[in-house]
Amino acid sequence: MDASEAERVLDAVEKLESRHGISIIKLSEPISSTLSQPSDPTSENSSSSSNTNNAELRTSDVSNTSLGAPTPASLEADLAHYRELFAKLRFSYVEQVTKEKFIRAIVGDPPVIVAPHENAALEASNAASKAALKALKNDVADVTADLAARGRDLSRRYEARRAGAATLRDMPARLAGLEDEVDRLRAEQERETGGGGAGRPELRLPLAATLDLVEERRARRAALDRQLEQLAAQVPRKRKEAERLRAELQPLEARRLNSAAAAGEARKRKEAALGGAGDDLEERGRWWRASETVLKRMLEV
Repeated sequence: MDASEAERVLDAVEKLESRHGISIIKLSEPISSTLSQPSDPTSENSSSSSNTNNAELRTSDVSNTSLGAPTPASLEADLAHYRELFAKLRFSYVEQVTKEKFIRAIVGDPPVIVAPHENAALEASNAASKAALKALKNDVADVTADLAARGRDLSRRYEARRAGAATLRDMPARLAGLEDEVDRLRAEQERETGGGGAGRPELRLPLAATLDLVEERRARRAALDRQLEQLAAQVPRKRKEAERLRAELQPLEARRLNSAAAAGEARKRKEAALGGAGDDLEERGRWWRASETVLKRMLEV
């Protein structure tokens, strides 16, 4: 579309607005009510006052509700709303221009007569214009999608920068708290070691040695965990074996008790038969056995 065509379209829109009072707000109302207004001043005044009242009573205008605190959802609603309004405006403009051209062609002197070849040429020109317009719309859609993606990316980066700035603002206080904690731990360590460097030497290791010690402790803990798992796997078998040994031990324990009781009874009967001389004979027997052992060692027999 060249400059002259754009100027012609703008002039037509201005004439249409001045004639029918079309605006974006009024386009949200039915177009038929605007086009069917009476021509006398009284009705115009009454209709203008009613339009004013209707405009004041309108609550469905999305722009009126989203100016306070715009959000992505409200902006999407605004975009859909204004697309609908501009679609109505385009339809009204095309309808009005078509009617005007048709009436001028009919009442003109001489009337405009269009030949079939002119219609064919106009259809071909319209098809080419439609193809170019579709290509431009696709380009605009691609650019819009790219801009939307960039906007979302910038929004995420902005939120990340805000979060990073908040973290940086909190960092001095956190560093001060960590330094206080380090001082407290050092003072506690000095109290535990008595200031002489004894106690827990691993607390005084450098970072590399501390990391090596941590890895060693982790490996030892992993080995202990594996050993515990192996022992836990052996627990049922060991429990069954213990139960079997306990079952075998019960008869032996009963036999031991019976043997001890029988030995006690036999000793009592022996002492009763010897008249209390059993203890003396037992001591003398132990003395003779000891003497025999000593003599055999001395004589190497």
